[in-house]
Amino acid sequence: MSLRYDLLIRNALIIDGARRPRFAGDIGVRAGRIADIGLLAQAHAEVEIDALGKIAAPGFIDAHTHDDRLLGSDPAMTPKVSQGVTSVVIGNCGISLAPLVAASPPPPLDLIDDGGAFRFPDFASFLEELEGHPAATNAACLVGHTTLRVAAMSRLDRAANPAETQRMQVLAREALAAGAIGLSTGTFYPPAAQATTEEIIAVAQPLKEYGGRYVTHMRNEDDRIAEAMEESFRIGREVGVPVVISHHKVMGPRNHGRSAETLALIARAGERQSVCLDCYPYAASSTMLRADRVALSSRVLLTWCKPRPEFAGMELAQAAARLGLSQEQAVAALSPAGAIYFSMDEADVQRILQFDETMIGSDGLPHDAKPHPRLWGTFARVLGHYCRDLGLFPLETAIYKMTGLTARNFGLKERGLLQPGYWADITLFDAGAINDTANFDAPTQKARGIDSVIVNGVPVWRQGKSTGARPGRVLRAGSAERATKH
Repeated sequence: MSLRYDLLIRNALIIDGARRPRFAGDIGVRAGRIADIGLLAQAHAEVEIDALGKIAAPGFIDAHTHDDRLLGSDPAMTPKVSQGVTSVVIGNCGISLAPLVAASPPPPLDLIDDGGAFRFPDFASFLEELEGHPAATNAACLVGHTTLRVAAMSRLDRAANPAETQRMQVLAREALAAGAIGLSTGTFYPPAAQATTEEIIAVAQPLKEYGGRYVTHMRNEDDRIAEAMEESFRIGREVGVPVVISHHKVMGPRNHGRSAETLALIARAGERQSVCLDCYPYAASSTMLRADRVALSSRVLLTWCKPRPEFAGMELAQAAARLGLSQEQAVAALSPAGAIYFSMDEADVQRILQFDETMIGSDGLPHDAKPHPRLWGTFARVLGHYCRDLGLFPLETAIYKMTGLTARNFGLKERGLLQPGYWADITLFDAGAINDTANFDAPTQKARGIDSVIVNGVPVWRQGKSTGARPGRVLRAGSAERATKH
């Protein structure tokens, strides 16, 4: 008897996301889930894809994004699906669109605002918006501590008082009850820099009840990084929840090589508590324009600039020269603005990528005029440059770092593996051809070598372009997902 499926992938070389060796086979999909994996020569389907010569992997999960607004403003999610991403983790670095109604939120919340984006008084209404108007990718949502501070506090240049802390805790609990998978912090940024460790521990208390994660852009990623890491570990221990160190890096020439020290700290902490991390495959970072970041960098590129929009993509040194200012003076004159900072050492990037618990996250800023190329290139760069060309790790390990490991660390049920019964998030690619083409001069170029991308059993990317399908869902940690409108 021949089997019938909604979708059938034939002749693939399957890498399942669990670091097991690859094997040849077919994948049958029914009702959005993987029904069978094996030799299905007698099977038929409404849609069939011949994957001869291609790798079939679980759809990539971007562990660290700022796609909160992009999901609604560009639901095709082209920067992500074009490189094989099927799920994004949003709400990072303390920055989430909810719960907050604000016409002009302070930096860094403006990184995801276009005027009117912060219009959700509670987290449930934000998730309802995502579910009612789905995107091409799935979304797992964190609630941001900075967003909570702006919602609850009259002034941000101090620690929260007991009433404000209690209000933030209530809002965090409501967000987790609605479906947030954790709490993120960004104490590196001014609106949260004055938050005490005790404030964060108090606000984070509901995490344990809801099985959430504590995800942090730490206070410091340069000279005082070890101290910042210990604070992060302490918060996780006292709340009793897993810790995710966001976009782990060591910045500034004085700290080049210190990843050996920081990874050892993570390994030791991991012996007594759950700790993991994500990393992007570049030796340059990107965020709002700040003098302290400029001081650590050999080169700075402007990604956007409100006072002088025409300077986007320009070297800060060149912009300063045009204005007849020092770079320090130019930072003040050009703000608010965003920048790319060349301040990391390539050897540190490679060491962090190779670390066993490192997930892959792009940390892309989709609304920058001239974004960091990580937005479009991260996953293809890991698979092409670092895995195939430099041989940092086997292909099975690279895929695990962007699928099975990420699903496990964020508690994403029935995602991240090619396994019967799991949701059919699948990426087909040419292992010999895959590579990033986005660079710092032309940062919005599609990856090379991606054949097809399937989300919840529906193709969203074929033959180098979007199919127009929007089958994405809101992913809730360890619980059943609600169906979305298609």
